[in-house]
Amino acid sequence: MASQKAALNLGVSVVIPAYNYACYLPKAIDSVLEQEYPYYEIIVVDDGSTDNTAELVAAYGDRVRYIYQKNAGLPTARNTGIKAAHFDFVGFLDADDEWLPSRLKDALTRFAELPEEFGIIACRSMLIDSQGGPVKRKALVSNGVFEVRCADIMMKTQFSPSSVIARRIVFETCGYFDPTLRSSEDRDMWIRITHRYRALVNGERLIRVRRHSNNMSKHADRMRQNTRRVLRQSFKNAYVPKTKFPFWMRVFAYNHFETAWMYWDEGRRGAALREILLSLAWCPFFVNPNRLNEPTLFRLRALARFTLSANSRKKTAG
Repeated sequence: MASQKAALNLGVSVVIPAYNYACYLPKAIDSVLEQEYPYYEIIVVDDGSTDNTAELVAAYGDRVRYIYQKNAGLPTARNTGIKAAHFDFVGFLDADDEWLPSRLKDALTRFAELPEEFGIIACRSMLIDSQGGPVKRKALVSNGVFEVRCADIMMKTQFSPSSVIARRIVFETCGYFDPTLRSSEDRDMWIRITHRYRALVNGERLIRVRRHSNNMSKHADRMRQNTRRVLRQSFKNAYVPKTKFPFWMRVFAYNHFETAWMYWDEGRRGAALREILLSLAWCPFFVNPNRLNEPTLFRLRALARFTLSANSRKKTAG
């Protein structure tokens, strides 16, 4: 009880980067204002929007701090918010996402009970569409509370940026978001942080992540280029020793698999087939695929789907 009381004395600076997302931004802001945890500030960083973002935020008065900057990209906008933060904890919320009311209370209560070596507390997410309706997704491996390590994040993205509450000091220690990355900047940041600090994930789904046509993850070529750059940099920095070849083979194999599905979603069947074959070449077999939230023989299933689809298209064209 004493530790929970201590948690309620810890403030959080909530950073919301916004670029032409006025259609979603009010829901994001309102989801913070509805938090059960009372000690926070909201910082909206307008990254050069050309819509009515400024007017929309002004309507909230002194409940929201507004910072305008010339368009410089999402990583720079997040960095601007971190540097403007008044509190020792920083939370991230993308302008098209939403928090459930218990999000901050859960994270700060846990921080109060954990040693300072824990730099991040995240949670799982539920997917919603552009209208806020539920989107189906694969079942999550764990709904409990578990620790995520640097190697886990190199293997696979473990949580959404909007789920992260972090100690502000981790950015002073590990650096800020890389402004030269056009995507995967969050994965790069979490890898660098978890190389020095510990991270805890609450398996409960305490945030809503919106899926729509303008999501960064919809741009396969850009995601592929930036993710590979992050993984190569991790290899260069030897966050996991370079001598552990089986681990790195699995890392790049799984990345090719994820890239294959991004190309598939864009309708680029040939590129998807190429990536799945590269995945199998890097690592023919994964032990315990359930740890990746994948079924047995998951890549062979994908290969069969890609191949059958390609053959079906050829027959239709013929």
